[in-house]
Amino acid sequence: MAGKIIDGKKHAIAMGTKGSAHLSVVLVGDNPASLVYIKNKRLACEKAGIGFALHNLPAESTQEAVIAKVQELNNSSTSGILVQQPLPPHINNDAVVEAVDPAKDVDCLHPYNLGLVAQNRANFLPCTPAGIVEMLKAEGITITGKHAVIVGRSDIVGKPLAFMLLNENATVTICHSKTENLAEMCRQADILVAAIGKPRFITAEYVKDGAVVIDVGINRVDGKLCGDVDFENVIGKVSHITPVPGGVGPMTVAMLIKNCARAGL
Repeated sequence: MAGKIIDGKKHAIAMGTKGSAHLSVVLVGDNPASLVYIKNKRLACEKAGIGFALHNLPAESTQEAVIAKVQELNNSSTSGILVQQPLPPHINNDAVVEAVDPAKDVDCLHPYNLGLVAQNRANFLPCTPAGIVEMLKAEGITITGKHAVIVGRSDIVGKPLAFMLLNENATVTICHSKTENLAEMCRQADILVAAIGKPRFITAEYVKDGAVVIDVGINRVDGKLCGDVDFENVIGKVSHITPVPGGVGPMTVAMLIKNCARAGL
C-alpha cells in the first residue's frame, strides 16, 4: 500500500494568512529560478492583501551597492525585507544577510533571529523548516519522541529545522556529505527529511517501512522538476511523503506570508 501524499498546497491554503504588511524583495541579477520564486511570492502577497515591491539590481552590482539598497529599505516603511538567494558569487552573502534589520528579516536568516530559534523564543521562524513542522502537525503526525534524521546541514534548512524539531521534543540526527554509513543512518528515521540537493538521491534503500519522508529538494532533470527522493520507488514503503512540486514549496511561501503579517503588526 502506497504512503499518503502530503499536499502542501492544501495546507498552505488552509492557513489563509492575512495582513496589512509590505514585503520588499531585493534581487541581484535575473536568475531564472529566482524569478519563478519571486513570482510565487508576489502572487501569495496579493492573495493575502500584503504589499509587494521588487528591487532588481544588475548582476554586476557591487556588494556595497547591494548593502546600500538593504539599508535604504531598513529605513523605509516596508515591514519585511527578503534578499533573494543565491546572490552572485562576487558578493559576500553573510555580509548582506547581516545588513538586514532583524526586525524586518522575514526570511529569518539573520544570525540574531536564528539564535532565537535555537533558544525556542523566535520572533520569526525560518520559512521552509516552519512549513515542514506545520505540515507534520496538520497531518496529525507525532513529532514528540520520534527520531528525525535530516540529510543536509544548510543554514537555511538543515540546522534551523534541527532546532525546531528539538523544540518539538524529537530526537534529531543531522547527516551530510561526510556522514559514514548514510543509508544505515537514514533507515533509523521515523521522520526523514531530504535536503541534500541531489536529484532522487534518497532511494528505497535509505527508508524504513512506515517512515514519514519530507522532500525539500527542487531539482530539474530532463526539463522536469524532481526532489531529492526517488519518489516512485519510495512511496510504497512509507506512511507519508511529500511530492515535488506541491509539497514543501507552497508551505515555504505560506510561512513567509505569515512572517510578513507578523512583521506588520
